[in-house]
Amino acid sequence: MEKRSLSRRQFLRLAAIGLGSLSLAPWERGLAQTSFPESERLGRAFTKVEIKSRPDIDASTVGVLYDDAVVPWLREVVGRHPFRYRQRWVETPEGYVWGSDLQPVRNIPNQPVGALPQTSLGPGMWVEVSVPYVDILLENKPISPGFKSHIEAGIPLRLYYSQILWIDQVKTGEDGQIWYRANERFGYGDLMWAPGSAFRPISEEELAPISPGVADKLVVINVDVNYQTLVCYEGKREVYYCRISGGKQFDAEGNFLGESATPKGTLNIWRKQVSTHMSGGTTGAGYDLPGIGWTALFTADGVAIHSTFWHNNFGGELMSHGCINAAPEDAKWVFRWTNPPVLYDPGDLYSKDADIPPTKVQVVEG
Repeated sequence: MEKRSLSRRQFLRLAAIGLGSLSLAPWERGLAQTSFPESERLGRAFTKVEIKSRPDIDASTVGVLYDDAVVPWLREVVGRHPFRYRQRWVETPEGYVWGSDLQPVRNIPNQPVGALPQTSLGPGMWVEVSVPYVDILLENKPISPGFKSHIEAGIPLRLYYSQILWIDQVKTGEDGQIWYRANERFGYGDLMWAPGSAFRPISEEELAPISPGVADKLVVINVDVNYQTLVCYEGKREVYYCRISGGKQFDAEGNFLGESATPKGTLNIWRKQVSTHMSGGTTGAGYDLPGIGWTALFTADGVAIHSTFWHNNFGGELMSHGCINAAPEDAKWVFRWTNPPVLYDPGDLYSKDADIPPTKVQVVEG
């Protein structure tokens, strides 16, 4: 069982290593305990968004939310946003925000564990971020392009609600606070420390397969911009339906993005991972994201159905670089239902190594 003491000197040393070129002021802001609004449901702004007096894009602007602002999510209402598929707006105490601009989140702190269970990989467990966001501290110098660029720009390093990480160490500070170390097994090698209260341990039961005795399973994904749907079939019976976002086919200037379009045809689930790190794209238009949960890859070059925490624009609009973006709860259901099933330990499986045939994924358009 892994449990270590974290002295003040060690903590400050970690801070110096993790911050690199950051000045003291951003570090102080990063260490501050974040207070979130008291509300059962919350919304996190992805970027700068306007608060409207009515659920109408042409209504007067009564306020502005900036990156990572968290507001009470009172209810969803149908409004007006011409030329956009989603017409749902979120009512907040200050006014209305277009629903696609807010990540649905909750603030559910947890009692951290003092020691980790033993697994085939040593002490460790899967966890999910259960608060709107949590600032992190790097143990080593930043390796991933995303963290490097954030540090250079003075942007806080954070993990967000619904991200999934592997925890391999637990330490207790002199003040009694328990910290977890997240070690991405399929990432660049960044080692991230954060307060353990920000994470919910994932149980083995949550990975239990759905309908394990059914062999005739098929996932049908319609990437037509007018549909953007995912349907699961057992034989001819539909058992699950959700809205998704497929790969962009054209940029803002109308240029064809062949490498970003989701591939069409019938493919097999190739590999499944409870969590993975995804990166790609070009300078200025690239992406680098840790802790992407419930990943079911159906091509060897990285196209997958996976959980999405960086937008809430599912259905009717293309948002990805080729993958199938899904809401966390939808991605989790599809992950558990598709074959082959994946065990909690180790949380990763190639279909070729499984005893049962993989589920087919049929990508259509129109």
